[in-house]
Amino acid sequence: MKITLVKSLIGSQKDQIATALSLGLKRPGDSTEQPDNAATLGKVKKISHLVRVENAK
Repeated sequence: MKITLVKSLIGSQKDQIATALSLGLKRPGDSTEQPDNAATLGKVKKISHLVRVENAK
């Protein structure tokens, strides 16, 4: 799945910032390819208001 950070991390909670960084997202516009598994879905759910998710098949 392709995950793109669409909003800034400024003002976000520390755990949300850490989650975004663990996915490789540092600044708005950054994208990353991640496996479609339970761990990734949990991370996306935590920061769902900051990211856009596309299923790359």
